[in-house]
Amino acid sequence: MAQTTPVRIVQIGIGHNHGSANMAALRELPDLFEVVGFVEDDPAWLAERGGFAAYKGLPRFTFDEVLKIPGLEAAAIETDGAYLVPSALRCAEKGLHIHMDKPGGESLGAFRGLLDLCEAKKLAFQQAYVYRYNPAIRFILDAVKKGWLGNIFEVHAVMSRYDGDNDRYRKWLSQFRGGAFYIFAGYLMDLVISMMGEPDRVTSFLKQTRNDGLVDNGLAVMEYPTATATIRVSVEEIDGMKHRRLIVCGTNGTAELCPIEPPGDEYYTRDLPVRLTLKNGNDQYGSGTHTVPCGTLGSRYQRQLKEFYEIIRHGKTNPYPYEHEYILHKTLLKACGFEGENLK
Repeated sequence: MAQTTPVRIVQIGIGHNHGSANMAALRELPDLFEVVGFVEDDPAWLAERGGFAAYKGLPRFTFDEVLKIPGLEAAAIETDGAYLVPSALRCAEKGLHIHMDKPGGESLGAFRGLLDLCEAKKLAFQQAYVYRYNPAIRFILDAVKKGWLGNIFEVHAVMSRYDGDNDRYRKWLSQFRGGAFYIFAGYLMDLVISMMGEPDRVTSFLKQTRNDGLVDNGLAVMEYPTATATIRVSVEEIDGMKHRRLIVCGTNGTAELCPIEPPGDEYYTRDLPVRLTLKNGNDQYGSGTHTVPCGTLGSRYQRQLKEFYEIIRHGKTNPYPYEHEYILHKTLLKACGFEGENLK
């Protein structure tokens, strides 16, 4: 086996809700990543999350200190939402490859600036949309690419959950225009754009079930010349995690995954089956309905980090290039009601 040289990486911030899980995944891959430590100056985040097991034994640096570490190659940006892009920009300016959690901020111009800088410096840029690496979703996207489903005319995608009793989380969500839709819809739009490209038009319906200022129930329709895709997000859906789904309909068949990820204790062990129905079969599946086992999810974060390593160390072509990330974020911001200066 060829000798691997780990990528020297630091985590910037611990305020993102996925930050500790991403750090744990990095530390589970010591042959690929050498984690030098983390940055966090906010005493509130340090009090709340600094003691998590994922950070045990790691040195903590200031931002200024970490950018002077010799041989540092990459940064995992895991700040709270509003600080993701500014933190990533600062790291990219120092020539660090960027793995950044999502979404990419409420200014499209700032996000475009980050992408342009990474492209100019030939830096890897990876956004942490983990559904990209779900094996069952990969099967569906490949089926579309191979033409098994024919011409796609409808996509139905849902990513909901129940947070109705969590006043603190609802208050945090309400700081963003688009609320819960801003945080979750990008996962699904990413899949639609991967299949069909940039939509001709996006129309959204952003609703509030309460008077607490949070958009907690959203729908967006992405229009294409011969197709529509609906994106639904709610944080008021009872047992919503079990109802998350992706349904893709074409002139020759339909593929369905529900739930998108196994719930609860079955998360790491349950196989992800796709329900595939074909009018006319192909060299792998005949006409009719098939339950296709796609394997277990395993680590939610390791697949993306392994690809990040391959892009940095072995020059793998990023399957989600800068322009894809730009189109995705522009579409998300449009659906959240941004316009004018925020979309320049």
